[in-house]
Amino acid sequence: MGEQLTYYSNGKLLITGEYVVLDGATALAIPTKYGQSLCVSKGTTPGIHWISKDHAGAIWFETHIETETLTARNHSSTTETLCRILQTARNHNSSFLKGCRGLSVVTQLDFPRDWGLGTSSTLINNIAQWAQIDGFTLLKESFGGSGYDIAAAQHNTPIFYTIKHKKPEVQPCAISWSFTDCLFFVHLNQKQDSKKGIETYKKIKKDSRLLETITDLSKKTLVCYTLQDFERILEAHEQKISKLLGQQTIKELLFKDYPNTIKSLGAWGGDFILATGKNSDMNYFKNKGYNTVIAFDDMIA
Repeated sequence: MGEQLTYYSNGKLLITGEYVVLDGATALAIPTKYGQSLCVSKGTTPGIHWISKDHAGAIWFETHIETETLTARNHSSTTETLCRILQTARNHNSSFLKGCRGLSVVTQLDFPRDWGLGTSSTLINNIAQWAQIDGFTLLKESFGGSGYDIAAAQHNTPIFYTIKHKKPEVQPCAISWSFTDCLFFVHLNQKQDSKKGIETYKKIKKDSRLLETITDLSKKTLVCYTLQDFERILEAHEQKISKLLGQQTIKELLFKDYPNTIKSLGAWGGDFILATGKNSDMNYFKNKGYNTVIAFDDMIA
């Protein structure tokens, strides 16, 4: 291997369809300006010297992996997860990392790890590109989930994402909202465990009419011509998912006195929410200690 190989994947935000996307509802997902790169170059020692850097360039994870067995002497849970992903990739491409003498791999995040924009999904999609295999298959056999995050990793535009007959269907779409200056994202200062949320959701009995309703709301977001129309759709969506999960909406729980609309994104109770309002409304959240507030146009790819 001569030159350095570099792969990049976009982070993601799920605007509509959280949870129910697993059962076939159409979701609206948007890739973010933030993502993760993976650079592969010649190493000086046998095996793979792996370094993962955070958004500030600090090393948060480092290990050494044997190329023939794709195992490591260090047995941390992160190392074991990484080895399992690489082994799964080799199961689908038997020549992947075979006969390599020494490699240096450096991953670099553009966003803080606790933001929940897809530290795992961007890594999986980068490894899939490197191994020349299908990213959805690699996700399914390692972390699981709906796969919308892999679709967002691979696209530079918003997408409608649907699972049909257990296969992902991705439809790129264009957002022409004239009110994006009245939309912003607020980080809830905690990272939500998506796996736990999904496990809880899977125990709930679903109604096919609910899936149709959420699909309809997802599609209607694209034809919103006023902020008021958009807010009505977000609020209807929140109420439907709240009733399904038997959980209060995030607005009822934390921001009862906020005058505008708030919607959970992805697994409820963590990561980012979408809020509507003027620039001055951002201070409402900052005054409550939620200091990561990002304008829509600064977040979206």
